[in-house]
Amino acid sequence: MARKVIHVAVNGVTGRMGYRQHLVRLLLAIREQGGVRLGDGTAQRPSWNYRAEEGGGIVLDMFPHWQYLLTDLFGPVTALYVRTATHIPRRWDSSGRPYQATADDAAYAVLEFAGGAFASVNSSWAVRVNRRELLEVQVDGTHGSAVAGLRSCAVQHRVSTPLPVWNPDLPDPIDYQAQWTDVPDNATFDNGFKVEWELFLKSAAEGQPFSWDLTEGAKGVQLADLALQSSAEGRRVDVPPLAV
Repeated sequence: MARKVIHVAVNGVTGRMGYRQHLVRLLLAIREQGGVRLGDGTAQRPSWNYRAEEGGGIVLDMFPHWQYLLTDLFGPVTALYVRTATHIPRRWDSSGRPYQATADDAAYAVLEFAGGAFASVNSSWAVRVNRRELLEVQVDGTHGSAVAGLRSCAVQHRVSTPLPVWNPDLPDPIDYQAQWTDVPDNATFDNGFKVEWELFLKSAAEGQPFSWDLTEGAKGVQLADLALQSSAEGRRVDVPPLAV
């Protein structure tokens, strides 16, 4: 009896991108193009992504993005605990040849912020999508919550929050999704890369410092390095100010 191996398709991770973050375009491209097509119809990223010796791994790929995204939303990250994993150790390249995946394809993190907020951030190339969008972030506060993706945002005020009753013997009568309100679009957004270039060229023409310079990029690399350290040592790691 033939045994069919199901390769996991490229999927998103929790998060919300602003207009200047190029990851938005990356994830949209993955969603539209379906990743790299293999002979059996499955999809995954190019093989170097799954080889640590070639600079692959989801931590190096995603944590620099989480750094600027979450810092812009919630303030500086002061500490983190991360557990990485390689859930699919054997993959196939675009020519159909099997190889050993040596890089992490998932990372489970708890991040702490200077203002007292916490974030649970799951990044994975080994999970199927069951939500409205490829990438989403949920923010919960005392006055309400929001779930934002690349194209939509739904909110729920605390006065509209249902009061569920736990009863495993009966079906839950509450339609939780219906309790949320979609936020309407109030603007037409331009191409993200075009906006980024306009911001950069304007700063250069006016002789002004550019907000997202090499130092900001280094902070993302720092967070990725500390995430790998946390996983390797199995402990919570502080994020010190970056000395430049």
